[in-house]
Amino acid sequence: MPKMPDESFRDAIGTVDDKGKRIWVFPKIPSGKLYDRRKIVSYFLLLFLFAAPFVKVNGNQFLLFNVTERKFNIFGFPFWPQDFYLFVISMLVGVVFVALFTVAFGRIFCGWICPQTIFMEMVFRRIEFWIDGDRGAQLRLDKQRWDSEKIRKRVLKWTVFFVISFGIANVFLAYLIGSDELFRLVKEPLANHLSTFIALLIFTGVFYFVYAWFREQVCIIACPYGRLQGVLLDNKSIIVAYDHVRGEKEKGRAKMDKREDRTLSGKGDCIDCRQCVNVCPTGIDIRNGTQLECINCTACIDECDAIMEKVSLPKGLIRYASEDEITKNKTFEFTARMKGYTAVLFILTGIFIGLLFLRNDVEATILRLPGQLFEHKGENISNVYTYKVVNKTVNDFDDIHFELLHPKGTITTVGKPRFRIAKEGMAQGTLFVEINPAFLEGDKTPIEIGVYKGNQLIETERTNFLGPRSFN
Repeated sequence: MPKMPDESFRDAIGTVDDKGKRIWVFPKIPSGKLYDRRKIVSYFLLLFLFAAPFVKVNGNQFLLFNVTERKFNIFGFPFWPQDFYLFVISMLVGVVFVALFTVAFGRIFCGWICPQTIFMEMVFRRIEFWIDGDRGAQLRLDKQRWDSEKIRKRVLKWTVFFVISFGIANVFLAYLIGSDELFRLVKEPLANHLSTFIALLIFTGVFYFVYAWFREQVCIIACPYGRLQGVLLDNKSIIVAYDHVRGEKEKGRAKMDKREDRTLSGKGDCIDCRQCVNVCPTGIDIRNGTQLECINCTACIDECDAIMEKVSLPKGLIRYASEDEITKNKTFEFTARMKGYTAVLFILTGIFIGLLFLRNDVEATILRLPGQLFEHKGENISNVYTYKVVNKTVNDFDDIHFELLHPKGTITTVGKPRFRIAKEGMAQGTLFVEINPAFLEGDKTPIEIGVYKGNQLIETERTNFLGPRSFN
């Protein structure tokens, strides 16, 4: 009977020892074809992340998530609390897309697109390599006593980390309050905005804590996405995988011996150099199989390919592959589960696009004043309403007024009959609707009120009009 693989490593986190003490990860500097591609993707995404709150489209910030003032811009399109249903549907689209992507390609999002990984591996880790050196130098520095060299390197690294964290916090603040407001706060005296500055320092502290101390623990402990792998992945999912069939063979992995014919010896192609472990930013051994700590960063693929080339063995011992491809030599299959996720994704995307096209630039809400019944005014019946009109555009709206579309009647606005709504602004007030009893359908009559910009009808709102039952 073949020996069962040891799965005891799954009972504990690889970065914590038996006593519960943190095991610090000191990965070696990655290199290779996939790492070069990751750098291109990462620097493009970093450029997008830093530029998005400062780029404007038609006067709108490209990305804005101003929760306090309830203003949101997504790709230059302004959204208001009245558009919350669009936000919900877009989130559902995102969740289904991530689920589909994970089922098909595993946790590749984490290694290539996630901001946490990009900042950690492409910014802070590269600075750490520049100051502290490669894996061996970092291990020696960690064990070294606190002499002048260690103090100098630590202070320099921590200072650079703090400055970058402060910069990230400012960009993050620009997403929340707007870039124009951020520039205004920078120009004005600090004493005028002390609370905002304290909040900025708190954000800076959070980012510094994450990238200077918590690091890979975000992916291992805090992020729920890694836990989803156990639910979403199956034997047909393409992931960063170790080819255990080729790597172990009959006699398992063994060190390289150039004097023997490795094919005839029955030994696997894995020469047990552990370079795939040394380069891993989460400190795992990919040869143990799929693990929640793996972020599919592909650093182990590049490292293994380099070693295979040096010992004249075929590359691809660690590669993008499914378990079925490794054990059964099956190619990628678009499974029924993937088809189901795809169908749901297309339906939700279609609904989202349809609602996006139906979305108006003006949102009007007209409601009867609570607790008020009808009132006789001469031969007419009068109802009082409150109105709220939101201008979602970056243009001012002049000559806004109301007209009763159905049935016949008149509308009287408290204050000026025609008013102006500033860009991204709102107007609210009270109006009276008067209708002759002859046009009423009973004690409750549906009515239509049109919102006009000059002679242009820009919105229609429906509500109810109360009247005496005797006028049925």
